[in-house]
Parts: sequence; structure tokens; C-alpha cells
Amino acid sequence: MKATILAPDTAGRHNGAPAASRDRILRGNTYRDASTVCLIPTRGLIHARVVQAWWGMMTPMNQRFSRLFAWGMEVAHAYEEMVANVLAHPDLGTWKYVLTLEEDNLPPPDGLLKLIEAIEGGVDGQKYDAVGGLYWTKGEGGQPMCYGQPDVLPLNFIPWLPVPGTVARCNGLGMGFTLFRMAMFKGLPRPWFRTVQEYAPGVGGRAYTQDLWFFEQAGRAGHRFACDARVLVGHYNQSEDVVW
Repeated sequence: MKATILAPDTAGRHNGAPAASRDRILRGNTYRDASTVCLIPTRGLIHARVVQAWWGMMTPMNQRFSRLFAWGMEVAHAYEEMVANVLAHPDLGTWKYVLTLEEDNLPPPDGLLKLIEAIEGGVDGQKYDAVGGLYWTKGEGGQPMCYGQPDVLPLNFIPWLPVPGTVARCNGLGMGFTLFRMAMFKGLPRPWFRTVQEYAPGVGGRAYTQDLWFFEQAGRAGHRFACDARVLVGHYNQSEDVVW
């Protein structure tokens, strides 16, 4: 062992370079509230492949995180009731974010951490009201669940593929792995979520899943959304044992 004369150093490296440490903390947003309620609609059984991915998902250190399940409800009704119950709760209603997670989606381990970074402008300098991971509809002809480019008029929800590794503003998202600001729901009229399939004579037909119903209403109210193409989410088809 090499002989060493010890000089007192009780402050440590980070205290010795406070400016650099401060910048690192600000970039990482570790000081900010990242409390998250995770909402999961389910038919009751979740496959082991999906559970394995969920178990591996990291949550922000020293932050509150809770899961809420809705079992056996139509998906729009499930989301509507879960959000309403969260907002009415004296504690959960004060939390920062809502994360929607569906029973056939496999998020990457750092997916939630990246969505929080993106929603707060830590990637492109733009803050958003909802940010979702990139996943595709199932099947050989699957399409990316990133809908509508804001600079293309009229308003549309045409699927498109953002540049890999970027955070891309869009008009709508799926809800398989999507982070919302809790405050957004407090300022929007109900219903937040609605599944629509109807026809009116002289008007024509309308068909919306609950996700695009929400994003159309929220977008018209001035809210901004993005797809985080750094967060690649698998979409599991249990009958074929294929992750799309």
C-alpha cells in the first residue's frame, strides 16, 4: 500500500464545484415534483411478457408513484371514471402527472423518465401537456400511433412517423404509454374520453376512439402534444405471441 499524507477534505467533490453540480441538477430536473398516478384499464388478465416489462420500468427517485386499475369496463368509461376519481381524491388530485398504460403495451425501462424529461421541455426546449411513447397498431400493416402534424391544415389525425430519436409535436396520440399533466383535466369540460360511432342524416358518420376524442377537444382548447420517438414501446398480440 502506498503511504499517503492525508489533508482534510470534508466537503466532497460536488460541494467543491457547486456551479457544475447546480447545472447538472437543473438539467436532470431531480428537484421538481414528478408525482405520477398510473391508470391501467384491463380485462382482468395481463400476460407475463407485459408484466415483465412493467416490473422493469423505472420511476423517478424519491417521487410518489401509484397505480390504479379499472377492471372490466369499456375503455373510454374506464379512463373517464379513473381520472374523475383521482381528481376527487384529496391527495392524488394534487399530483403532477397522469400516466396511461394499457395491458398490451411494453414500455422500455427508462420510458417514464424520458417522458417526464420531454414534457417539461428538457429535450427540445418546448413544454407539452401530453407526451406519448411511440408504438404501432398491431399487424403487418401497422401504423405509428402519432397522429396529425400541426402545421398541416385542416386539422387532421393522419398517422405519421416522427424522426427517430426526436420529440415531435403532433395532434394526437394513442394512450398505451402516455403522460398527461394532471392540471389539464381540471380545465377541460367532461366527458374527457368518449368512444363515438354514429351517423346523422345530412351530416354523415363519425367514428372516434377515446384517445382521439380527447386530443381533438384538448387541442381545440389550446393544449400541445408530442410523440417521444426516443421511447419505443412494444404492442403485444397475445394470440400470435408477437410484439409489434
